[in-house]
Amino acid sequence: MRKALFHAIAISALGASALAGLAFWPDASVSAKEVESSPRAEAQPSRHWGYEGAEGPEFWGELASEFSQCSIGTQQSPIDLKRAGAIDANLDELAFNYQPTPLDIVNNGHTIQVNYAPGSTLTLDGQTYDLLQFHFHDPSEHTVDGEPHPMEAHLVHKNSTTGDLTVVGIFLDIGAENEALQTVWEAMPREAGPAFAVADVKLNAMDLLPANTQDFYRYSGSLTTPPCSEIVNWIVMKEPVEVSFQQVERFAATVGENARPTQASNRRFVLD
Repeated sequence: MRKALFHAIAISALGASALAGLAFWPDASVSAKEVESSPRAEAQPSRHWGYEGAEGPEFWGELASEFSQCSIGTQQSPIDLKRAGAIDANLDELAFNYQPTPLDIVNNGHTIQVNYAPGSTLTLDGQTYDLLQFHFHDPSEHTVDGEPHPMEAHLVHKNSTTGDLTVVGIFLDIGAENEALQTVWEAMPREAGPAFAVADVKLNAMDLLPANTQDFYRYSGSLTTPPCSEIVNWIVMKEPVEVSFQQVERFAATVGENARPTQASNRRFVLD
């Protein structure tokens, strides 16, 4: 239902002429070398899970003992971010230090993920977090005042000392084609399989960030996929970035809807 609404809005805005090109997406026939999945990628649980039916989000906690937090956790993500309830906390600024990385991409059956080379960091509360990977959800997992966005990107960072994660969420709204993401989209694997490096192609995650990186929501939560571990500092940018309708459609045709529904906030503070 949510997806149908996004499509109706976009179709109305673009008109039939723009839609005529949807069938002509380029093949991901790029020069690539298959490699083993990057150790910087998140470990995938062994028990199969998904977004529909008996393996969908409402049943994750029952699929395996290591997924129990998905059902019994009290700080689960995503959540609905209520603007009126957010606390003005005069948050410290975020310090992004991202470097270009060779394009190492994987369709893991749940999302499209780009594994990031060592050397790029985010500094938060005086702690340094290494950028491990980024991936995408359709529609957005977080909502704002009950309203989802067409997509959401998650940039996953890890503190090598504590093991804690900081995930930066970026809303993607329909507008102009996103040139930085198009580099990823052109290499997007159509089928699930091992990660591969794309020869002579680099990108920089700085190009994925909104212009205003210091206006954000912050709260304590969890991974939004099994095992739903409650070890995440969530930073969700208020300013969205634009992607084209065709880019949203390409992801939807490749991966499908892959958003966990919002979870109970359980009186957690959301700071802004």
